[in-house]
Amino acid sequence: MDFRNESSSTDEMDYSDWYIDERLDPTSPPEELTPCNPVIQVDLFNICAVGASVMVLVFLSLFVKRRLLCRGCCGGAPGLLHPVGFLESDCHRGIAAAVFGVLFCSLVLVVIDSNPLPIGLESSKNTKEYLKIAALFYYPALYYPLLACATVKNKVGYLLGSLLSWLHCGVLVWQKIECPLSSELYKYYSLLRSLPQLLCLVFLSIVYPVLLVTNGKTSGNPTFHWCQADGYYTDYLKLLLRKRPSKDSICTDQSSLSSKIRTLIRSYIYIPMKGFRIPPKLTVSMTVALVTIYQVALLLVVYVVPTLQKMRAGVREEISYILEGFGINLSDKRSEVLKIVKYYFWILEACYVSAITVSCCFNLLMLMRSMVLHRENLKTLYRGDTYKVFKVQKRIRPSRSAIVCWMSFTSYQAAHITLGLFIQLLVFFLCFLLFSFLIVVPILYGQNLLLFKVLESMWPFWLALIVVLLIQHFLARLLFLQKDGKSLSITNRRSLYIFTYLFFMFNVLIGFITGVWRIVLTEIYNIIHFCRLDLSLLNQGAESLDLGYRCYTGFLLVEVSQSHPVMKAFCSLLLHSKGLGLSRDDKSKNEEEGIQLVPSQTSVKTAKSKRIRARWSLMFTLLNNPTLISSRKAAVCTPADLVANGELNSSSKHTTDDLAKFELCEKE
Repeated sequence: MDFRNESSSTDEMDYSDWYIDERLDPTSPPEELTPCNPVIQVDLFNICAVGASVMVLVFLSLFVKRRLLCRGCCGGAPGLLHPVGFLESDCHRGIAAAVFGVLFCSLVLVVIDSNPLPIGLESSKNTKEYLKIAALFYYPALYYPLLACATVKNKVGYLLGSLLSWLHCGVLVWQKIECPLSSELYKYYSLLRSLPQLLCLVFLSIVYPVLLVTNGKTSGNPTFHWCQADGYYTDYLKLLLRKRPSKDSICTDQSSLSSKIRTLIRSYIYIPMKGFRIPPKLTVSMTVALVTIYQVALLLVVYVVPTLQKMRAGVREEISYILEGFGINLSDKRSEVLKIVKYYFWILEACYVSAITVSCCFNLLMLMRSMVLHRENLKTLYRGDTYKVFKVQKRIRPSRSAIVCWMSFTSYQAAHITLGLFIQLLVFFLCFLLFSFLIVVPILYGQNLLLFKVLESMWPFWLALIVVLLIQHFLARLLFLQKDGKSLSITNRRSLYIFTYLFFMFNVLIGFITGVWRIVLTEIYNIIHFCRLDLSLLNQGAESLDLGYRCYTGFLLVEVSQSHPVMKAFCSLLLHSKGLGLSRDDKSKNEEEGIQLVPSQTSVKTAKSKRIRARWSLMFTLLNNPTLISSRKAAVCTPADLVANGELNSSSKHTTDDLAKFELCEKE
């Protein structure tokens, strides 16, 4: 026997000849997208946009400073305009929210794209991280003038804002029309990723021209832009001091099922309330949160779903040999094995898409609920009730940590939503897989009923635990608890001691089950509420260790201490009263008209009583204003005189004096 010839023949044999079946045609390589070069290059546009933004910002700074501060020696010096007044109520919330939405879309570009700084610099492995750091400063500087143009509150600013927004929006639309496809991740990912950015830029392109037209009609009124804020503060004050309805007129029938359902639905739907306005920082945070959910969900879908589809399309009949090598025999026919494997891949894809959908729905639901609670917390803190919100007594005043928390609240919200979506996706995907492959698929095919076999073998044990638990509830209701009138008392104590001893071992096993349920329920609850910063994921007493909740509490402290509507209304009333500037002729005319309109004596007493009551109520509200506590003299009122519900202690000397004066005025 010639072993040499046999060995040479085996060496010449190809590994693919080991299978006796027919060879499959090699799969065609994936279609590669031809590189697209738009007419307006991305690098060239970014360089030109940076130059235009710097020119607009310098011009606005010179225009505002020389217009307002030209009286002093250094009044003409330029200064950097602030982007948006987050602590003021007269800023345009839509413009701020749109610019922050565009900014977050740019952050996604920095994290994912191979060229994070598109200004003509080539990125390598050594310089890519440095370019990312530079890009984190570049994009905020690029879109800074879009906010500064609205801060100027002038026709010039609105005109420049219109031009800038049209420039960014027009170039982006032109680039996407020319090159809708991309070679990164998924061919339509670049187009889908830019949809929120396009919507925000289109919104800016419409709002700025509208503001330009409306400002041109009211340019003669210098206080036009501030009337809206003053009106909001005075409306809030009127709503606060209005006469409240009596308790008898309030409907107390809240026990019906329909009313409970309506109350539950309203607790998750934010309905605008007359006399109250959400702070601009919260509006920006909610907009960024919605853009975050869209961008992260799109990224998760694009990373996995096309890969699963390619794997399902690339399955061949030879997969049966691979499965048999692992001891898995799905069927005797290879065609049936092919169908089953493709069906399993389809189940994986369906479970993954379902998990992403459920995660996005839960995050949207939690954001809706948090908006309702934000309003309730702000209204409660406006009254000075810190214990109801923080569960401890706190002085509402800014601090270094509170200012840092206020600055980073929007960013923390977006980061927590991103992490929450990742964690929820993993948990829900695993739950859907277990449910599909352990319950649904075995029932449909009648095979691999492993879970049902385990439950069938252990049914006496589970039945015994359920019966023992039902017996304990039955005995507690009928034998161990006795009703004496309106009170309940424990009776048959000897039997209670006996059954407690007999059921001890069963209760230990039931305790293990409740412990597992406690772990599962706690994890699911924390995962679902992970995106909410207004709730602490730790128990009371350890809330300070939850940095997300600490960020929210610091945000509330700064908002309430610096933007209290009663304080702003009081200050605006003082400014209006000093700035009337009437001449003597105008005052004499007003006095003559007032003499002619003097009412009767009874109406004077009534008006005087109402005026005294309103002034006393205003003084009482300002006395409990958290914003003014830190600047109040200790001799007038101390923090110990304040209680949680915004009322003064009856033992306080000043309170009793004020009440006595108020009663005397009412008698007069």
